[in-house]
Amino acid sequence: MISHRLTPLTESGILAALSVVLGLMAVFLPVLGIAAVFLWALPLLVLVVRQGVRLGVAAAVAASAVLSLFAGPLLALRMCVAFAPVGLVLGWGIGRGWSGVRTFLAGLAASVASKLLAFLLLFFLMGIDPWQAQLDGLTQAFSTTLSMYEDMGLDAAAVAQSRGEIEAALTMIARLAPLVVLIMGLSDTVVLFLLGGRILRRLGSAAPQLPPFGAWRLPVGFLYLFGFSLVGLYWGGTRELPAVYTAALNANMAAMLAGGIQGLSLLSVLLGHFRLGRGVRILIYVFVLFNGLLLQIVAFTGLIDMFFDYRKRFAGRTGGR
Repeated sequence: MISHRLTPLTESGILAALSVVLGLMAVFLPVLGIAAVFLWALPLLVLVVRQGVRLGVAAAVAASAVLSLFAGPLLALRMCVAFAPVGLVLGWGIGRGWSGVRTFLAGLAASVASKLLAFLLLFFLMGIDPWQAQLDGLTQAFSTTLSMYEDMGLDAAAVAQSRGEIEAALTMIARLAPLVVLIMGLSDTVVLFLLGGRILRRLGSAAPQLPPFGAWRLPVGFLYLFGFSLVGLYWGGTRELPAVYTAALNANMAAMLAGGIQGLSLLSVLLGHFRLGRGVRILIYVFVLFNGLLLQIVAFTGLIDMFFDYRKRFAGRTGGR
């Protein structure tokens, strides 16, 4: 009985300690810290699946308490609130035998909600807008860099043009705070779901998978969202309604993001039809992702595919890939 109770506690302690190490890396290592932030809840996910949600929550609290000794209680609390829920929810869904899609969507909802809660927590505890603080820091950094270039003798007109372009880009980013939160939530959910599933399967635990990428079909509601967002952009811009314009802009970008995912899924079907090798496919994906015009074409095609389902024409010849 002692060894039976000791094994879960030992595993919990090891995984909690791993969360502490990842948390310290996230705080004190500039480059590796970015990856550590995304991986912070990975030990919690594994622990919930193998030992239950109670020990997972306890490990999250313990890791945050230890992290607060080195990085401060506020930073530890923010990290716990922002990143622990997605790992706990994904682990809970996997442990209950949910499908891959249901588990992923539940984790995504938890991740987005926890990011919003972390922002609100910082706002109420510190009285500052974390999003505006980040933008102010970027503005100051760009201003300092451009001033340095100007002092080095760079053409003043070119510097002024660059300054205007950067200010316009930062103004656009300031309007896209909801979309940025969505992308942040989507990013760590993808990382945790894929890596967590792989680790669990190596440990001998069952873990669901998402359908093959070529079979992904997003709801047609994103196409309607795109249409309504165009109306909102027109109304908000012509009638000087900033709130309407900002909401429509975020809806438009979210719809385009969904269209891009659907379009890349359709592209994978086409590449499978022509039986291109894995290396060639990766090169094509990278080329599309880093070419703004092609990416927009793929996104628009994906939005239309949500309604017309072009891939039906290729399913028979590609074997459903």
